[in-house]
Amino acid sequence: MRFLKSPRFSMLLPYLLLAIVVIIVWRIVTDISYVFSALSWFWGIILPFFYGFLLAYVLNIPCSALQKLYGRARWGFISRKRKGLGVVSVYLLFILFILLVLNLVIPQIYNSVAFFIANFQTYYDTAINFVGSIEHYIDMDLTGMIEEQLQPQNILNLLQGFMNDAFWGTLANVGTAIFRMFLALVSSIYILLSRDAFASYFRRMWAAIFPPRVSSATFKYAAALNHNFKRYLFTQTIDGLICGTLATIAMAIMGSPYALVLGIMIGLFNYIPYFGSIVATIIAILVVLLTQGLTMGLIATIVLIALQQLDANVIQPKLMSGSFSLSPLFIIISITLGGAFAGIFGMVVAIPIMAVLKDLFENYITYREWKRATASAADESVKDK
Repeated sequence: MRFLKSPRFSMLLPYLLLAIVVIIVWRIVTDISYVFSALSWFWGIILPFFYGFLLAYVLNIPCSALQKLYGRARWGFISRKRKGLGVVSVYLLFILFILLVLNLVIPQIYNSVAFFIANFQTYYDTAINFVGSIEHYIDMDLTGMIEEQLQPQNILNLLQGFMNDAFWGTLANVGTAIFRMFLALVSSIYILLSRDAFASYFRRMWAAIFPPRVSSATFKYAAALNHNFKRYLFTQTIDGLICGTLATIAMAIMGSPYALVLGIMIGLFNYIPYFGSIVATIIAILVVLLTQGLTMGLIATIVLIALQQLDANVIQPKLMSGSFSLSPLFIIISITLGGAFAGIFGMVVAIPIMAVLKDLFENYITYREWKRATASAADESVKDK
């Protein structure tokens, strides 16, 4: 113990720590596969709890609204128990939604895919005939290129293999999936019930570690990011429901057998700004074109583009109310970067993060301008004296 307190040990301690760091880095570099396998193993353990956190975060939006509603009740018992009643209500609604999807939506999607596979040869022949009718306008052998690259039997085998893999893969891992879903659901309940305690403990811990100025700035921008995420999820969900419902009704009127599947796709792709709606619209138009002919394809093009314009110019501005005042260039850059780093999830969360980063950068510029103006005023005051 006396050696540990000696000045010589204090002088050698930085070199000892540096040697330990060098050894750790060397070990990681020389056996990187072991590090990745360890990280993968650890991620597999915490994955259900991560899903539980995401579920609790999403369900906290309707839960908070229900708790405010229960808080206005005339009966004192409901007002006092609004927190527990809000959590119970939102999970009952969530389970009801899952049951509704499993009983109504999933069978319809499966039947639509099966119907598409059964009629694929007809759709393929229709597409070949359509391409053949326009070949003489562009002087290219498109028919030969399509028949060479896209054999119908290969595409059918790919679709059938995908459906079989999805079914048997789910069945084979049903035990693990149910266990993870159960852990995620239970952990989300506890997180939602204890969210205030978790937030308070985290604030205390952060304030104890970092200086007051850093803590204050962190809490400020974390609150802004949280607000942006909730507002973005809420508005995009409502917008997706409106667009998906309108698209489903429109294509059902046109007689498309895939109206429900395409409407759900358009609603889900709506979470990805700009790119999502464009890609979903193109896919829907192609499906209608191949399955119902050129005339219905043109009608679907007009209807879906009109719906997209209605969403971009009326529905979204009403919902967003200028919340994310980002230029299209910044939105495209943020979506591209988010997709490169975290796939679909990164593209979904890119806009709220970019909005906070924009505010942070603008605040920094304002601070630097104020500091420069203050220094310039001080210099002028000294010169006047």
